[in-house]
Parts: sequence; structure tokens; C-alpha cells
Amino acid sequence: MAWNEPGGGNKDPWSGKSGGDQGPPDLDEVVRKLQEKLGGLFGGNKSGGNGGSGGGGGFNLPGGALAARTVAIIVGVLVLAWLATGLYIVAPAERGVVMRFGKYLDTTDPGPHWLIPYPFETVEKVNVDEVSTFSHQAAMLTKDENIVDVELTIQSLVQDPAQFLFQDQSPERSIKDATETVVRKTIGGSKLDFILTDGREAIETIIRERVQELLDLYKTGLKVTSVNMQPAKPPEQVKEAFDDAIKAREDKQRSENQAEAYSNQVLPQARGEAARIIADAKAYRDKVVAESEGEASRFTSVLAAYLKAPEVTRERLYLDTMQEVLSGTNKVVLDVKEGASNLYLPLDQLMRNRQTTGVTAPPPPAAPAEAEPRPAVARPVDRDRRAR
Repeated sequence: MAWNEPGGGNKDPWSGKSGGDQGPPDLDEVVRKLQEKLGGLFGGNKSGGNGGSGGGGGFNLPGGALAARTVAIIVGVLVLAWLATGLYIVAPAERGVVMRFGKYLDTTDPGPHWLIPYPFETVEKVNVDEVSTFSHQAAMLTKDENIVDVELTIQSLVQDPAQFLFQDQSPERSIKDATETVVRKTIGGSKLDFILTDGREAIETIIRERVQELLDLYKTGLKVTSVNMQPAKPPEQVKEAFDDAIKAREDKQRSENQAEAYSNQVLPQARGEAARIIADAKAYRDKVVAESEGEASRFTSVLAAYLKAPEVTRERLYLDTMQEVLSGTNKVVLDVKEGASNLYLPLDQLMRNRQTTGVTAPPPPAAPAEAEPRPAVARPVDRDRRAR
């Protein structure tokens, strides 16, 4: 039942009194009471008349004007406070994603920024320097139909904050699925020996590139920074056989290294010996050619001299030939036409001197003869006379 309905016992909500014949509250009275309360709040005088022009009001303003000004001040303060909520600061490791009515608007860099406060625009900060890490381990089938246990670690970070927030519903799940797909495809296309030996780095590079291609295709906004693959291991059931195969491979590598070392030792010596033999052959060739050219030149010069003086040249050739032939014999030719025939020649001493020096020493003077006044002396062979 309403407060102003007849029936007695009704109470006026404005005056706190009961009565059945009271009308609506006086608006001036309400404004006056509000003015007194505001005047006491701002330091005004509460004692005065009933509102109006010259009473005891704290602001000496009409009630309606004071209320409007108060409301304006309150509204202005609230508006300023609301605008101040649009200030935000982006940390150095973050990027701010600004949205207007839930739609992507812009990506802000580190530093202070301002946006139209809620509910018009909002900002969500994304850490782009935080590295996310997860591991993947599984037993996979290789190209040559062998089973190998593969374990690797993937590290990633946010590259595009807008794509990370809006393009993919779950980027973390997408990168895990992409990693599993790429790893199985890569291991399934490689042979076991390549995976266990020197193919780990190549496999890491292939996995990183292929996973990044899928993340870019899905627009996850993530970037793969590194892929670390642990050494692949065979299953425990066949581990001993694989160990034997690895030992055999190591023995093979050691034998190849020893053979290579021996080859590096022998080949240079052989090459040096071959080079020496070739050099000796070239030197002998040059010597023979030079001697032949010299003989040919000497023969040409002798021929020219013979054409000019045949008799003299012929006699000269004969004497040179006889000297060359007789120089190696132990015979001595003497001219004793005018002298004694009793001579002493130390032939043994002459032969020794000839063998040691290669030059015929002149014989010592002979002892004087008794019958002759002048001893005969050994003289060198007269080549002209011998020629005659």
C-alpha cells in the first residue's frame, strides 16, 4: 500500500511523520537541507534562514545553481579519473596489444602510452622475451625399418603478439603438434646410421625450419629459437647388437685413419724420389747434349782449319793422337843421334809420378860417360821428328 493512500497510519518518507492529510515534500526544503550539508562539508555556516538570498547559507547562492555546480564538479572529477585510467606503461620485455571494442587496433612498443579507457579500448600486454621450452620424446621408425628412441627440446618465443592472441586459439598446442609431425617425418625419411652418427646437426636444422614453416602457416605468432636433439638411442632389446655395430664402425674408422697416415707418409717420399730421378735424367740429358754440341762445334772448327791448311792440320791431328795414345804407356823415346848410348832411366819412378800426377816428369840428368866428353841427356820426344 502506498504511503499517501487513505487508511490512517501513513508515514511521510520525507518528514518522518505520520499523517493522512500531508502532501508531497517541499522542494525548497530539500534543496535547503542539501545546501546546509554541502556548506558544512566545504566550511560554510549552517545557521541561517530558510534558504534564499541573504540567509545563513555557506555559498550565498540560490539552491538550484549550487546543486548544478556541485554536480558539474563531481562529474568533472569522475571524468578526469576515468580518463586517467587510460594511462598504461609497457615494460621493455613486453608489447601492448590495443583493442577497441574487442577488435585489434594497434601494437605498442615499450614505454608510457594512453588509450580511451574502458569500455571503449583495452590493452593486453604480451611478453616477447620470455622463452618457452618443452620436450618431445618418442620411439620412431626410420627409413631402413629400424626403431630408434628420439628425444629433443624445442625453445620458442612470441614474435607477433597480435597473431599470438587472435589468430590461433592455442599456439602452445599448435607448436607441439607441429613438432611431433615434423619429427616423425624427418626421422622416417632418414637412415639409422645417419641418425646415430653425424646426422644429428642436420636433423636439428631440418626440424627447426619445417616447424617454423608450419607455425607461420598457422599464424601462431611464435618463433622457434633452437632445437636441441639428444643422441638417438636404439631400443633396449637390441642395444647390444647396436653397440657391436658401433664398435665395428669405430674399428673401420681407425683402420682408415691408419691407412691414410701411412699414405701421407709414403706418397711424399715416392714423389720426392721420382722428382730426383727426373732431375738426374734431365741433367744427364743436358750433359750429353752439351758434349755433343761441343764435339760438333770442335769438328766444325777443325774442318774449317783443314780446308784452309790441309797438311798442317793433318800433321797436327796426328801428333795430338799419338800424344794421347803414348801418354798411357811406359815407353820412352830418346833422340841419341848425337850422344852416348849408355843412359840410366828410373822407369819405376817415372811410372809412379805419371800415375799420381798424370804428368810426365822430366828424367834426371844422366851420369857423365868415361869415353865421351859430354853425357847424353834424355830429351822429350820431338813430335815433328816422330811424325816424319
